[in-house]
Amino acid sequence: MLRLAARAASALALASALALAVTTPALADPPQPAATDIVGVGAGTTELLFNQFSTDYNAALTAAGDTTSPRLYSWDSTGTNVITTKTGATPITRPELSGPSILTLNGNTSSTVDFARSTRGPATTDPRSDVFVAMAKDAVSWASPAGGNAPANLTKAQLLGIYNCEVTNWQQIDSSLPDATIVPVLAGHLLVTSSGVEGAAMDSSAFFLSAIGYVPPPYHNGWIDRSCVRVVQRGDQGTDPVLHDPNAVFPYSVGRYVGQVYNGRTRPGEDAGVLTVRAINGIAAVNQTYGQINAPFAVSSFAHILYNTVREQEWNTLDAHGMALRNIFGANGWICRSGTALIRSYGFLLLPTGACGSTTHS
Repeated sequence: MLRLAARAASALALASALALAVTTPALADPPQPAATDIVGVGAGTTELLFNQFSTDYNAALTAAGDTTSPRLYSWDSTGTNVITTKTGATPITRPELSGPSILTLNGNTSSTVDFARSTRGPATTDPRSDVFVAMAKDAVSWASPAGGNAPANLTKAQLLGIYNCEVTNWQQIDSSLPDATIVPVLAGHLLVTSSGVEGAAMDSSAFFLSAIGYVPPPYHNGWIDRSCVRVVQRGDQGTDPVLHDPNAVFPYSVGRYVGQVYNGRTRPGEDAGVLTVRAINGIAAVNQTYGQINAPFAVSSFAHILYNTVREQEWNTLDAHGMALRNIFGANGWICRSGTALIRSYGFLLLPTGACGSTTHS
């Protein structure tokens, strides 16, 4: 069975090279997938990459003369609130974050969804019936408008002070900086209350808060409860008007930034705009010479692995569905063998040899 999987992957690699010789646009929300197709939902960080994966993987199957294998499709994290993911599936509420997408995976069967795009690894709250399949590496830093009042570098402690609303003026960081009020911004679905802002942060913002050591107050639920924090609905973009404020500070996926700025991997409303990604603790987030995540930053506490989450029982089966999952996500699958150029082009880092396609549990 493993030899068959390897031969299938090799054939797809050759077909992929042929298919990529013709430029084809990436899918956004897919046309209605068939009931047997491999369909995912999940985090916005990797949705553009997966749109291109879908286009190129399906083209590779066609180029190889394969008309029967399940095709790959991925639903964006935003759009219409209710989606019908496959032919015959029960409509579901579109999940927008890693956590809700994993819940959607576990609350349905393969007749609805087969994988969740995940910017986090297993959590203790995840069932052990989930398998997290490693794909690539990303990091999260902070961004601010070019020509604004923010410095080139902030420490982890300074960022925590900013998001705790304890450091509110640039001169608290350095007396040579302008006398101006800092505007911390997060992406998420949040509510402004009389005591501040509370709710759920989007993936890059949530990881950033965790990495700087943010602890929500015990007397309120949710990630954020700070009166100084502003909120936007979309992460990893610099087009929202509040982010044009010269004092804005905003968490940003470094991989998405690299893909947008250096490789043109954008779409309307999803580009860096006026923002530039900055350093933390004196370590630059971007290697500007090579246009990639800076190697020292990629081994810092602000780096993390990108996963795709599947159900273990389906991952291990020897039927066509299980074979399709492994042929796409596994160590010998299409993503790890033929999708590496796309991973780099969308700004993310390749994992060490043997790590792509590896699996882990909660």
